[in-house]
Amino acid sequence: MTRFEEGLQLIEERCGNGKDNVISLATIALEPNAEGSPRPYVREVDAFYEDGVFYITTWAQSTKMQQIARNPEVAFAVSGQWFSGNGIGENLGWVLDPKNASLRAKLREAFAPWYDFANNESDENCVILAIRITRATVIKDHHAVVYHMDFLNKVETEEGRIK
Repeated sequence: MTRFEEGLQLIEERCGNGKDNVISLATIALEPNAEGSPRPYVREVDAFYEDGVFYITTWAQSTKMQQIARNPEVAFAVSGQWFSGNGIGENLGWVLDPKNASLRAKLREAFAPWYDFANNESDENCVILAIRITRATVIKDHHAVVYHMDFLNKVETEEGRIK
């Protein structure tokens, strides 16, 4: 097993298997700061993880979706799991679109305690956001083992680098 595969296994153990994960999701604000530089914007969201992608149900007109439409590059950190990185955000469309049926079923199961309360599926602005991980760092045993992962090339890499 390669170190990349070891890292994937650790991610699956911590975040997979239908778990509702709380992640901090960072985007770039629509307005720059006073000096004209990009300004980070972060919020916590519930996310379902599967095969290198986090899935989030959200409202298409939300601030995060407007920001991702302008710049799809995001950063994330999984609460309490020593797992963070970068990814590309993509709006997969309305949760009731037939192409989303299988994924919707998984999301409804993972988020069962609150899904119906928080989501109005009859509104076509109730969408699925995919965060496709591009790079990540996973830490085990308080830095005894650290995996720097390039998800695009499926290899371990230097910290913060994609080969």
